[in-house]
Parts: sequence; C-alpha cells; structure tokens
Amino acid sequence: MAGERAAELGAFAALHGPALRASGVPVRYWDSLRRKLEGEVFDAGEFFGIMQVEEVEEEEEGDEEVEEELKKKPNPGNEPCFKVIVTHENGLQASDPNSIFLIDHAWTYHVEHAHQQLLQVPGLLHRMANLMGVDFHGEVPDEGSIEQVLQEMWKYNQTYQLSQGTAEEKVPVWYIMDEFGSRIQHSDEPTFATAPLFYMSQQIAYTVLWPLRDLETGDEVTRDYAYGETDCLIRKCMLLPWAPAEVLDVNYSTPEPSEDHYQAILNENKEKLPVAISPPVYDKNKIFKVYTDIQQVLNNLKHPRFVFTDDERDADILYNFSHFKDYRSLSEERPHVMLNQFPCENLLTVKDCLASISRRVGRPDGPRWLPRTFNLHTEFPQFISYFQQRERRGEDNHWICKPWNLARSLDTHITNNLNNIIRHRESSPKVVSKYIENPVLFQREDVGMVKFDIRYVVLLRSVNPLKLYVYDVFWLRFSNRAFSLDELDDYEKHFTVMNYAPDVTLKQVHCDEFILLFENQYPEYPWTTVQVDIFKVFAELFQAASAKPAPFGICDYTSSRAVYAIDLMLKWDTTRDGKSIMLPQILEVNFNPDCDRACKYHPTFFNDVFSTLFLDETDNCHVTCIV
Repeated sequence: MAGERAAELGAFAALHGPALRASGVPVRYWDSLRRKLEGEVFDAGEFFGIMQVEEVEEEEEGDEEVEEELKKKPNPGNEPCFKVIVTHENGLQASDPNSIFLIDHAWTYHVEHAHQQLLQVPGLLHRMANLMGVDFHGEVPDEGSIEQVLQEMWKYNQTYQLSQGTAEEKVPVWYIMDEFGSRIQHSDEPTFATAPLFYMSQQIAYTVLWPLRDLETGDEVTRDYAYGETDCLIRKCMLLPWAPAEVLDVNYSTPEPSEDHYQAILNENKEKLPVAISPPVYDKNKIFKVYTDIQQVLNNLKHPRFVFTDDERDADILYNFSHFKDYRSLSEERPHVMLNQFPCENLLTVKDCLASISRRVGRPDGPRWLPRTFNLHTEFPQFISYFQQRERRGEDNHWICKPWNLARSLDTHITNNLNNIIRHRESSPKVVSKYIENPVLFQREDVGMVKFDIRYVVLLRSVNPLKLYVYDVFWLRFSNRAFSLDELDDYEKHFTVMNYAPDVTLKQVHCDEFILLFENQYPEYPWTTVQVDIFKVFAELFQAASAKPAPFGICDYTSSRAVYAIDLMLKWDTTRDGKSIMLPQILEVNFNPDCDRACKYHPTFFNDVFSTLFLDETDNCHVTCIV
C-alpha cells in the first residue's frame, strides 16, 4: 500500500512539481494536496469561517475627497466587510501535512468575454454582485449592474496562463475565487499563502491555500496581495485597488533606459552577436541558392537569379520564419551567407523596446509619432503618477494595454480604469500606451465613420549606411462599427484586425481606391502630403534604431537584410497656430509579416523584395527609397 501511494505521489510530483515549486508550496503538503484533488475534497469549512465586520467610517470634517470616494462605492457608507478566521478548536499547525486546502473558482474567463458572460450566463451576475457588494436585486441583467461588476472585479481577479499551446491558448486566464477565497483580506504580514494550480487530470484550475505559521482559533486568515514584491513604492502601486493613494510626487518622465537594460535583453534572448566581416562581393550574374521554410516565398519567388535548395548548408541566402540566434558562428564560418534578419532587431519589433529606442527622437518622453508608452514592469510608478496627473487635470485617460510580444491584438485591452491596468501587470509582461481618442476616421457607407489602420512593408537593406525602402502598395484594415469612445470591450468598434476572427466581416479596399475615397472625404489633405509625413516618421524610427551599436541598436551586420511591416494610424492634432493636422502614429513593427494578400494581388511582390534586398537592384521594382 505504501509503495502504491509513493508511486502515485511520484507521478503527481512529476506532473505538478515544477508549478508547485514555482509557487513555493512546501513539499510536505504535496501528498495531501494530491489526495484532496483526486477526491475533490473541499474541507476548508471544517477549519475556517467567514465573519462579517461592520466598518464604521470616522467622519473627517471638510474632507470632501473622502466623501466623494465613499459615494463612488457600490453601497456608499454601508459596504460590508468580511474576514476569514480560523474556527477549528485546535487551531492550525503549519507542520501538519494536511494543512493545505482547495479553493474553488466561482468564475473563470477571458477579459474580452466578461461582459457577454455576465449578460448571458444564468445566475452569474447575481453571484458576482453579491460577492462584490454591488447592489443588484433584479432577475434580468442590466447594463448598470454589469458595468459596476466590470469595474469592481479587478479587486477580486486572479490570473494564470498556460505555458504551452498556441498563442491563443497562452492568453492569460482570469478567475475569481469562490466566496470563501474572495473574503481573505490583505496583510503585509500574511498568515497564509495562495497559488493557482492547474490540475492536469481534470483539466481544471483551483487555488491552493496553506499556512505560513501556526494559528490559534480566532486568528485571521490573510494573504499578501502584492506577494513577492519588496520595493515599497511598487507595493504601494500594486495595492492601489484596495488602498487608494496618490503617487503624484513620482516624476513621470521616462528617459531612455540604461545600456545595462539593453545588455540584459540581449542576454535573455540568447543572441550571439556576429564578428565584423567584410561585405561579401558576388559575381553580377550569380544565381543565389535560397533556403526557406516560408511557403509564401516558395510559392511566389520566380526571379531567375534565385533558386531553392533543401540543404541549409548549401544556401547563399537563409530566409527563415523563426528568429536566428547564433550570428557569431555564421559570421565566423559562413560570412558570405545572407539572411533575412538583423541581430538585435527585437529593439524594433518588441513593443517595450520600440518605445525605449524611440525616445532618442525629439522629446525625452518619446516622439510625437508614438503614443505615450510605459513599460509596466520597469516604469510602473511613473505610469500611475502620469495617469493621476491627467485625471486631476481632467484630460482623457483611455489607455490600451498590450503584451510585449504578441500580435493580432491578442490579450490587448482598452480601459480608463486604473485598477484594471494595475492588475493586468500581474499576468504577462505588458506595456500601456495612450489610446488614440481622436483618430482620423474613414467613412464606410454601410457603417459610418470607422477606425482604420495602415500597413506598410519596409525593406531594410543595410544599417551602416542606412538604406531603407518602402513597398509602393500599402494595406488597409477597418473596424466594422462606427467609432465612439465607449463600449471599450466591443472588438469590432475599437480594433481593426478582423482576418483571424471567425464569422466577422473583413472589409477590403485596395490602396488605389482608398486614396480616391480618402481625398474625397478629406479634400484639404492630399494623400501624397500625408504619405510624405509617414515616410519621414519611418526614416526617424530607423535612424533612432540604428543610432547606437549593438546591443543598444540594430546590429550593423553586412550580410543581414530584413522585411518588416509597420502598422500605423492617423490622429488629429493641432499646430501652434490652431491648424488641424493629421499626425502618423506608429502602433507596432512586425518581423516576417504575413504577406498572403501581397502575393495574391501583386504576384511580383517577392521578386521585388529579393531583388531589392539581395541584388541591390530596384529598377522595375515597386519600391521607393526613403533613406
């Protein structure tokens, strides 16, 4: 029997041990946890009880801010406060291997589905409203109550994400613990710890609870809402949803990070920089052998100077979909081999790095062509201060929260709720950028005035000297609903990426047709003038990205070439003399973009790309040199 139990524990530890160790769950609890998970044993009720505490607010004369804050609460002046206490007559011993407990999750969801689920799932709104102290007594969900829950839920939300799977499957999952778990209050000196655990056998997540010290009957169960953070200012910012405070004294300026920051990024990426090489010289009629794993290239590259090879070692050109890492070996062993990426190009294609290098242009906080952006990992207090300063001045405070390195608008959220942004910091690494509240819109006859963005494909031929081309055709993406600064979870109103969403209309307009329609809608803004400004922005961006040597800028490796897609919008701005102008706003830069539409409507696309990048011949190619 003992041998069988040991084997079962061994199998459990092999499957869940890494997650349990990462969460700090002591090994002495693992066997009991295994048995409780297998038997679905929820025995916390035998050891703990929920106690309601009547909080009496001390009145402060003349403190209008306190009164205003009270009015904002779901039940002003009468909000119930709950505590969880130890009720077992013998208390609880941390050394007891059974002192670990399962907490069920009342609601598990992705943020973009929260509103819809509160509206449609029977009983969900009622349960969440009761749990959060939101006043809702009706039978039919109403928008007012839903909105209150959506605002309040960030005080109760917890998160986890799967480490394996597709990009969609790795999007953080949010959950709210049941009434017992949600009543556990914060303490800087907690008596318990909690951690989410995804139980593989049932494919379900629970929260596990265990004591950090021995407790007696009547002792309170608390946990640290900012667990693991030791910096006092960061802790204060993390705890703002439960302990509102001002951090206006923090300087919200965000100068470019130090060189150590970029060195750390290089080390984390495990990229090995190349040695210096002489520029390779090729016979003017040479036929280049291309090794690629990109089907669009295999299907569409027809230029007579390029042939494909299945042997990577035999190739003159490596045109790969995935990121190349060992430039050092390539430069030492095969310096003549060209490839479709640059060392340290992540400084352009990863959103926090893009914001950092852009600060080399113009103002210390960044250029006018990039929305104000903060790295929530390294610039968290600065963002909070900036948000609160804008709030105090009555300025628009809509922000868009994005993962550093996901595309297609995955895990991207628009909000004016500070608590929402603070809690999103706990999921995956994020930047937060000022949401463009005054975009230039496009009139769709079937819909009205909608948001749109523009994708240009740029070709980087070399860094030193900087040679940058842009493909003469650009691509457009449109929202499907008329724009207004509300319904922030309405994807088809606020986002333009429709080609990955099922059952969603994909509006397509060729750039030539778009220019005619655009100039008809905005006759004072000829597209040629708008595009000159766009190309100037591209030039400034790549000049900034290549202004410093690697790893502080894109590496000057003479065998590197690259294709990037730059997504941008236009926003309205005003000059000093009061004239309205359209200002390009860069959204992101993409490595190895999807060129399906380019190949479909412009069959010579990859011929033009390869001729420009690898032959340095642009005659009869649909490209324009901008640097």
